[in-house]
Amino acid sequence: MNCYLLLTFMLGIPLLWPFLIATESSETEKVKPPEGRHFRVKRGWMWNQFFVPEEMNNSFHRIGQIRSDLDNGNNSFQYKLLGAGAGNLFFIDERTGDLYALQKLDREERSLYTLRAQVIDTTTGRAVEPESEFVIRVSDINDNEPKFLDEPYEAIVPEMSPEGTLVIQVTASDADDPSSGNNARLLYSLLQGQPYFSIEPTTGVIRISSKMDRELQDEYWVIIQAKDMIGLPGALSGTTSVLIKLSDINDNKPIFKDSLYRLTVSESLPIGTSIGKIMAYDNDIGENAEMDYSIEDDSETFDIITNNETQEGIVILKKKVDFELQNYYHIRAKVKNRQVDEELRIYHSEASTTFIKIQVEDVDEPPVFLLPYYVFEIFEGSPLGSFVGTVSAIDPDQRNSPIGYSVTRSKMFSIDDNGTIFTTNPLDREISAWYNLSVTATEKYDVERISGVPVYVQVLNINDHAPEFSEYYETYVCENAASGQVIQTISAVDRDESIEDHHFYFNLSVEERNSSFTIIDNQDNTAVILTNRTGFRLQEEPVFYVSILIADNGIPPLTSTNTLTIHICDCDNGSTQTCSNKDLMLSMGFRAEVIIAILICIMVIFGFIFLILGLKQRRKETLFPEKGEDFRENVFRYNDEGGGEEDTEAFDIVELRSRTVMRDRKARRTHRAEIRSLCRQSLQVGPDSAIFRKFILEKLEEADTDPCAPPFDSLQTYAFEGTGSLAGSLSSLGSAVSDQDENYDYLNELGPRFKRLACMFGSAMQSNN
Repeated sequence: MNCYLLLTFMLGIPLLWPFLIATESSETEKVKPPEGRHFRVKRGWMWNQFFVPEEMNNSFHRIGQIRSDLDNGNNSFQYKLLGAGAGNLFFIDERTGDLYALQKLDREERSLYTLRAQVIDTTTGRAVEPESEFVIRVSDINDNEPKFLDEPYEAIVPEMSPEGTLVIQVTASDADDPSSGNNARLLYSLLQGQPYFSIEPTTGVIRISSKMDRELQDEYWVIIQAKDMIGLPGALSGTTSVLIKLSDINDNKPIFKDSLYRLTVSESLPIGTSIGKIMAYDNDIGENAEMDYSIEDDSETFDIITNNETQEGIVILKKKVDFELQNYYHIRAKVKNRQVDEELRIYHSEASTTFIKIQVEDVDEPPVFLLPYYVFEIFEGSPLGSFVGTVSAIDPDQRNSPIGYSVTRSKMFSIDDNGTIFTTNPLDREISAWYNLSVTATEKYDVERISGVPVYVQVLNINDHAPEFSEYYETYVCENAASGQVIQTISAVDRDESIEDHHFYFNLSVEERNSSFTIIDNQDNTAVILTNRTGFRLQEEPVFYVSILIADNGIPPLTSTNTLTIHICDCDNGSTQTCSNKDLMLSMGFRAEVIIAILICIMVIFGFIFLILGLKQRRKETLFPEKGEDFRENVFRYNDEGGGEEDTEAFDIVELRSRTVMRDRKARRTHRAEIRSLCRQSLQVGPDSAIFRKFILEKLEEADTDPCAPPFDSLQTYAFEGTGSLAGSLSSLGSAVSDQDENYDYLNELGPRFKRLACMFGSAMQSNN
């Protein structure tokens, strides 16, 4: 018998490979399949595959033809199509074997269909050949555009990076088949971002193609396009944008705004007095713009310090000047960045410099303070008029004029004629820890002779703030909460500054000692709140207010009373997580009656479902409910019938004496008569019934003592019949014999596992008799 499977394709697609014809000769010719194709020859049918383009416009599209070589064209053969998709997705012409697709196919939904074909002779109604399986593969078309899944993209790259520096890699995906032509082969291109950036066409890696200066432009928007079909005509595309930011490098040195600064200094100024400022600017930002000023020449009279906040250079008097000795000074200052990487020192090879000309003024010298500045300390909370410190100034002139003192720009302090500073307002370290004062000294004989000195007052901390809760706590406890259940962990904060680490102590107030809640101090600045009883009632006490004492370790220690609000909650599954949601629902207007009605409806629905499941379960109960559906798996029969006891090939009696029994699954017997017959056969086997009875009893005892045995009775019969066997024939021809005369009392002797059978059959037969 010869048959073949003919494949043809629509849309002008030619036949892909010649088909093999298998013959039913005595020796089948071995033919090697073409490369890339697989086939199986089985009794005239050949396995192969069809290819159908997805998204075909014609819904009734011819795929190919299935035809048997026995079909001589007399219309007596009928072709049938079986398998998933047969009838609704695929259709076969029963007369010609032409195979059609009934609707459009989408490869992204399913790319392969496995079907079976069968040929039936209509004259005989029999199959001409066995079923043959074949595959329909949905070939891919380019119907999905590339998509960028990780957008938006953002990258940071240092400015002045060399060409070829990696910036970021963008990746697009295409849902089309990557193995089908170029449908999923992507090509990346740059739509915006030239000439500073470039992209690798196949990888999507963006690189720098030109150096960029952050000081000119610090952000760039780059637009990337991805095309499938490697950019050929008809390709689909997708775009994405990338924000590229330039980070700063220290490629700019600080430069002075002016090449010459003119300053004046009075010969009466004390050492450390600021006589002027100089300023340089840096185009960099952040740490790269931090700078240090210095004097290029070793000057013994002046110095320059840096104000880190304003980045200004402050020229200070290092040594007192005298107009009569030298009336002007000419110094040179320089500035440089504080931190410069080794590879960037090329931009900082020469420091920027400026000249400072300082003119000394000849004046009647004002009072001179004994120190260039003063630093005092005072505890916060000190009473008004508390002593802070004393400053002292003298008149360098020969007159030795008396000196008067004053504090400028401060309402917190005052000073007397002796230079003693007092407080005029309470001081709070938490408001201001330092006060920068300016104390002036004035000659009483010449009020125009004034000098000043900076005074720095540090406010020392005292323990004047009691600890308090670190946050507002929303605490809930379930109605059915057990005693000792943790419901909240609390912590505290203290605004005071402490030399040592803060340590807090938690306790309940005196009136709360016998309340419904208790507290345990964890000794780590936290404490836990626990229930002190079992069960709460939302209707009786919906809210509890618990007073908690918190003490710090200050000197002296301070204690505060904090109130913890605890809400009683009707919890779901013993969890308080839904309590806040329930409060929100109630605040939105839901009444308790509505919620109860919803819960009752849900319970009714679940009860109805459980009732239906229970009724279905009762319908499935068997004759032996304690055994269930597994009863059929525990009935074993060995009913091979041979030529007698001498026939050792029919049954090996050694297997019966083995304790290891191979149990094969048998079909469940539903006839009661057959079960009774098996019971009789188990006690009437030969040739030595005592041996088999002992064997069965051993098996029963083994099953009774086995902790892994199934929790139901099992009926196992071992029947051996040979020549002259007392068991008689095992043929089903004897099944018509009535069992009413049988006595089933022997089942009581088989142990507790046969108690059920003895009860059913023994009592039933006695009542029938």
